[in-house]
Amino acid sequence: MFKATTILAYKGKNGSIIGGDGQVTFGNTVLKGTATKIRKIGKDGKVLAGFAGSTTDAFNLFDMFEKCLGSAKNDLLKAAVDFSKEWRKDKYLRKLEAMMLVLDREHIFLLSGVGDVVEPDDGKIAAIGSGGNYALSAARALDKFGNLNEEELVKESLKIASEICIYTNNHIKTYAIWDNK
Repeated sequence: MFKATTILAYKGKNGSIIGGDGQVTFGNTVLKGTATKIRKIGKDGKVLAGFAGSTTDAFNLFDMFEKCLGSAKNDLLKAAVDFSKEWRKDKYLRKLEAMMLVLDREHIFLLSGVGDVVEPDDGKIAAIGSGGNYALSAARALDKFGNLNEEELVKESLKIASEICIYTNNHIKTYAIWDNK
């Protein structure tokens, strides 16, 4: 289980949103409360990415994914598969206890160093990190029974996770890709 982060991705009717909390911990100590663990990447920022794992590894993997995305001409599926192959081949990187979420308006994928490229069954909600399951549960409930827009759903789900998971705080940041904005 990856501690010190919660990342939630949601692909709704009008937009795709990724959100993350800001907490970075070392053991049982909070080092920083306002970190940014999500990015807009690719041509025109039309792909969103989030990372659970160490900060240094995040920078390396974000850069590596962005190169794969460029080579794939912003085709997220091809980039995700190519990235996972590269991540798995690298002797150092494949040992990382890290995961990434990537999404655009068509796809949402969970990526890992063991070669996983997983699209959630519902095709619209995925979460990683120590508070990931809490955020995922909240997002599913709010999606099914709530009346929130995409960004509000992600923020509220992460807020709920922060109330349960000691490695997740309520300094929430989101990035969005909207259909008509």
